[in-house]
Amino acid sequence: MAISSTINKASINIADMDRHYYQSHDLTLAQHPSETDFRFMIRLIAFAANANEQLAFTKGLSSDDEPDLWAKALTNEIDLWIDLGQPDEKRIRKACGRAKQVIIYTYHDAKAKVWWDKQKANLARFSNLAVFHIHADGVDALMNRTMQLQCTIQDGEMYLNDGEASINITLDRLKT
Repeated sequence: MAISSTINKASINIADMDRHYYQSHDLTLAQHPSETDFRFMIRLIAFAANANEQLAFTKGLSSDDEPDLWAKALTNEIDLWIDLGQPDEKRIRKACGRAKQVIIYTYHDAKAKVWWDKQKANLARFSNLAVFHIHADGVDALMNRTMQLQCTIQDGEMYLNDGEASINITLDRLKT
C-alpha cells in the first residue's frame, strides 16, 4: 500500500516591502511522502517571495510536466514557472520555452554550488530565467501541520515568524 501525502494548512501574512505587496494567504498544501520538512518550507518561502493572486502550488514532485509553483494568465498561458532544487538543463530549456518568466530556487549549499558551477555558462542564454539560492537554516523548525506565519521581506531579506520562533532567510541572486 502506498503512503499518502500529508495535508498541511498554512496561514501566511506577507508584508513584502520590496514589491509593495501586503496580503494574507490561507493555504492547504500536500506534502509528498518523500518530501522533507525542510523542502516543504522552501516551497512556502518560494511562494512568499513571489506571492500574488494567480500563484498556485502544482502537483510538484508527483508530476514531471509541472513546476513546484506557477502563475497562469486567464488565457492559460504560464506567466511564472518556479522550480526548486537543481533541475537539469533540458527541464530548464522546456520551462523557458513554455513560460514568460522562470525562477529556480536552489537550496542545500554544497549541492547547489556544484550544480550552479556546472550550469552557469549554459543558462546564461535564457533571458527569462532567474536563479536564486535560499539560505534558510533552521526553517524546518517552523514546520507544523497547522501554521500561522508572519513573513516580512525587505531589502532582499525574508523573516518568517510563527509567534515563538523567528528565522532569517537570505535569497542570493545568482542570475537575473
